[in-house]
Amino acid sequence: MRLTSKDIDAVVFDLGNVLVEIDFHRVFACWARYARCPVEHIAERYAHDHHYEKHERGEINAAEYFAALRESLAVNISDEQFLDGWNQIFVGEMPSIRQLTSQYAALFPIYAFSNSNESHKAVWLQRYSQLLQPFKQVFISCEIGKRKPETDAYLHVAKAIGAEPERILFFDDSQQNIEGAQQVGMHTKKIDSVADLQAVLRILQN
Repeated sequence: MRLTSKDIDAVVFDLGNVLVEIDFHRVFACWARYARCPVEHIAERYAHDHHYEKHERGEINAAEYFAALRESLAVNISDEQFLDGWNQIFVGEMPSIRQLTSQYAALFPIYAFSNSNESHKAVWLQRYSQLLQPFKQVFISCEIGKRKPETDAYLHVAKAIGAEPERILFFDDSQQNIEGAQQVGMHTKKIDSVADLQAVLRILQN
């Protein structure tokens, strides 16, 4: 990465698997227990389909999303059981992430941008409130009505930050989301582990 601190006005972090570890298998396992079916039945049928995307934009609520899941997964479990499994997705903070975000915050204004829904938002905003303290603002797809990798989502974030996209460094674990950010001119780094964040930090500190 050929980048210096002079090139950057703000840094934007994805939430899932960048700041907080998430694991959909935990969700599937819980739903399978309630449905009394093999977890493979759930995993093979589950997809990030248009209902999932509408849920993340805040266009449908949890009950509507769970109704769609009940049909697509061919299981008959209650909304409460769906919600219980849905919120099992959060594993915990990524290793050493608080120290890293504090170091980034000492250099730049830092922000988070998550594709998330109202149910998940209620959990992680409370559970990880201390982790999120150094962040100037957290952008959430279900609040802004736009989700990554839609171009308008990145432009919305850049405008709210008050920086040109070309002056923003964006971290995400999804290649699709990285490519979306690149399309509007953001500097990007795909994050596969905390070591990737550490490596970029070392570059920017020099």
